Amino acid sequence: MSDARGDILNRIAAAQRNTPEPIPRLYRRARTLGATDARELFCERVGEYKAEVRRVSDGKIAAAVGAVCRERGAQRLVVPADLPAEWRSHEVELVEDDALMPRQLDTLDGVVTGCTLAIAETGTIALTAGPHEGRRALTLVPDLHICIVHERQVVEHVPEAMALLRDIVTRERRPVTLVSGPSATSDIELSRVEGVHGPRSLVILIVSKEDQ
Repeated sequence: MSDARGDILNRIAAAQRNTPEPIPRLYRRARTLGATDARELFCERVGEYKAEVRRVSDGKIAAAVGAVCRERGAQRLVVPADLPAEWRSHEVELVEDDALMPRQLDTLDGVVTGCTLAIAETGTIALTAGPHEGRRALTLVPDLHICIVHERQVVEHVPEAMALLRDIVTRERRPVTLVSGPSATSDIELSRVEGVHGPRSLVILIVSKEDQ
């Protein structure tokens, strides 16, 4: 028994001394698209996930939020406490989040937030509970999510995004939520159901200087 135990321990020690070969990481890391092309690719890809994309200028964000709410019949929206004044529509009731419970969030029609970044290649927005984003529950419970994405926040591909998110997670220990279109799932018969794990509708407002 002791000889077998010693043999096992010796093998473990020998395995720990062996340095594994480094894994080749040959995927693209550098950007190949300019800001405008990256924005166009993001709009195309996120649209494939059935998200709605609208383009606005810096001075018209609140008006665009109001237009979305009018069209969708949304009257009460939850917002992070630090949401900028220029993003706040006066056409709807805005309820600032003060640790609202899930039941309270479920009575609201939608949420307005910013984002940390957006990935053009995959049509994904990344939320890290940062400034203007609020806590994760805000974007998981209400049925409508209106997300403001500035063109400068759009990166080209996943490795570029992960490098930026790694610094945030390491330094500030924030959670990361990756969103590619509205919530959707399918059963074994491939019947698509939306809104099971998050908002049924995702509207992205792309803010670009050239749209001004």
